[in-house]
Amino acid sequence: MVVRSGGAQGDDRATGTDAVAIVAMACRLPGGITTPDLLWDALAAGRPVVGPPPDDRGWDLAEPGAAGALVGGFLDGATGFDADLFGVAPREAVAMDPQQRLLLEVAWEALERARVAPRSAAAADTGVFVGVTAGDYWSLLERAPGDHDADLLTGAGAGGASGRVAHALGLSGPALSVDTAASSSLVALHLACQALRSGECGRALVGGAAVMATPSWFRGFGQQGALSPTGRVRPFAAGADGTVWSEGVGVLVLERLADARAAGRPVLAVVRGSAVNQDGPSVTPTAPRGEAQEAVIRAALAAAGLEPADVDVVEGHGTGTPVGDPVEAAALLATYGRDRPAPLRLTSCKAVLGHPQAAAGVAGVLATVLAMQRGVVPGVGGEPSPAIDWSAGAVELATEPRPWPGPVRRAGVSAFGISGTNAHVVLESSEPAPARSEPGPARSEPGPARSEPGPARSEPAPETGSRLPVSGAGSSSAAGSSSAAGSPGRAPLVVAAATRSALRAQARQLLPLADRAGVAGALATTRAALPHRAVALSPDGLAALAAGERADDLVVGTAGDDRVAFVFSGQGAQYAGMGAGLHAAFPVYAAAFDDVCGRLDPGLRDRVLRGEPLDDTRWAQTALFAVEVALARLLDHLGVRPAVVTGHSVGELVAAHVAGVLDLDDACRLLAARARLMGELPPGGAMATLPVDEAEVHDLLGDDLALAAVNAPGSVVVAGTVEAVERVVARVGGRRLRVSHAFHSPLVEPMLPAFAEVAATVT
Repeated sequence: MVVRSGGAQGDDRATGTDAVAIVAMACRLPGGITTPDLLWDALAAGRPVVGPPPDDRGWDLAEPGAAGALVGGFLDGATGFDADLFGVAPREAVAMDPQQRLLLEVAWEALERARVAPRSAAAADTGVFVGVTAGDYWSLLERAPGDHDADLLTGAGAGGASGRVAHALGLSGPALSVDTAASSSLVALHLACQALRSGECGRALVGGAAVMATPSWFRGFGQQGALSPTGRVRPFAAGADGTVWSEGVGVLVLERLADARAAGRPVLAVVRGSAVNQDGPSVTPTAPRGEAQEAVIRAALAAAGLEPADVDVVEGHGTGTPVGDPVEAAALLATYGRDRPAPLRLTSCKAVLGHPQAAAGVAGVLATVLAMQRGVVPGVGGEPSPAIDWSAGAVELATEPRPWPGPVRRAGVSAFGISGTNAHVVLESSEPAPARSEPGPARSEPGPARSEPGPARSEPAPETGSRLPVSGAGSSSAAGSSSAAGSPGRAPLVVAAATRSALRAQARQLLPLADRAGVAGALATTRAALPHRAVALSPDGLAALAAGERADDLVVGTAGDDRVAFVFSGQGAQYAGMGAGLHAAFPVYAAAFDDVCGRLDPGLRDRVLRGEPLDDTRWAQTALFAVEVALARLLDHLGVRPAVVTGHSVGELVAAHVAGVLDLDDACRLLAARARLMGELPPGGAMATLPVDEAEVHDLLGDDLALAAVNAPGSVVVAGTVEAVERVVARVGGRRLRVSHAFHSPLVEPMLPAFAEVAATVT
């Protein structure tokens, strides 16, 4: 039986209400590949990433049957895990299959690349669909000291992988673990699309994981002659002599296309259609059956509403085995190879990655999306296999990188499991992209598509709690393009982590991108608010954080309770045009601002929105009050409510109003009287901040100079005539500030009775 999953019927299938979009991707693959960009570098270069197993596995290479066969694609640091970040106790972490650990980390990263903070309310309506096979990690635990039996129930079984991700990230959608061997993660993608279209969830994490805890896979398949003795996968090519086992983890974030666009997420590709079936009556339970592969391809095309000629490229399963590749190629020739004006181009990422088993399907999707974005079909190397009858249809093996053949880029991705379960998915680029003039793409500069830092994998036994890669770049292809106010060099970078050492590790990741405003926007809006936090206002501040040092442009701290405090500033914070953008963007802000202006001065609203100067005290005080009240209303509308409010100068009146001490009419009456009286003061005054204690400054005061404020021990503010302020600054140092009026006691005191009279009438 063939199960299909497609978009809305008709020509708008890729853009209709049922269309499904890939909005983010994350991965860990052999050869130190920790981001989609690094994956593309390897694919574009055609550089195989296979080699001997890492030293941290503890494998006995002298074991009978192991020597000479242990060449594969291995993950770096697969023995490490950020247990504290996910709230996993040490004993439970030891009992967790590394496939689960890595899925947790990569799923976290994928969500952030989609601009969704893990564990947030926005993330809750997310399903988890992962392809993972029962690993051999449990056999190691049986020999390990300690009692792990209870934790093995969820830690070592394949079924616990999806539930583990859902539990740790607070996701309430369906959670399914799929085991159909090498087709597992592509079957998971098919099921996720169905769940999204049926409304079972609003977002889906889709992925696959494969980590080999022991060399058993090499021994078993080596004895069957299925492994390449040369340690190289040659998909559909001459000299193909077997596959090479590999490891990997990949996670995609899917959303309904309409939802993704409404949320402003980058759409990396659209899933046009998919299908799943079973080989059925093949020669043996593990032998591929060409008729079934043809049927699943036709079913996926039908679900996509496409003809074979509409698809330009196929990412084949391509294991490089003398039996499997000819059967698969024959099925492609019989389906895609008929009645088309130009040949289909056939490729397979296994030429570079090896065979990542349950993650093979998602690895193929990652490779295909990257290729569509760049307009290049990666090559597999070598000449086409003579064991395949290439004359039976218009299918051409991409032996070297080639330009993508069509302006509207569509591709099929195949995955066939030893279980006999076959899957095929049809992808389409989100929009036509300009063709590249050179077929071999170089590593691109990390622009808006790489607005976040790459993954931070630590040593095999890392200090727990490090933040995982920020979206996009680890970036990616999905990173946030949101911008931060101010120049790129001064955009504040908000960093959070589960431990202090992890905070420094995140800073080290961000250093190469510290001058990018897009990074600041992504960090502030798409990352989970973990307890250890820092704000770096400059690259120097970020460098100090990375080194564990202090800096003027750096604030570091640990979150306490979740109470919010509002601090409202006084005169001096005003600037021309302040709040005009908020007025245009938020009706709640605009209504509150207009209401306050109407109670104060009819000309205030237009003066602020036109960007006219606000230096005169009458305008500065009233404008600040109107803006700060409107901001408080907007934040309340957005669900941000203070537990504590305070203010300085005119900000005190705003705080009193927000706290409920004054209603708006009374606050406006006081504000208007205050601004009018202060506006009647003679012009030409100045203020200065002095680096002395309050006791030291009294000898400096006189009729033309007064103490205005005590900021802190060793810091006071004086106010008076320009001459008096300049005289005291020259004597003791400090910083002079020019103001429009002389706010010193001898001049202000005569005004106090009038202000008190107004205040007495306020209820």
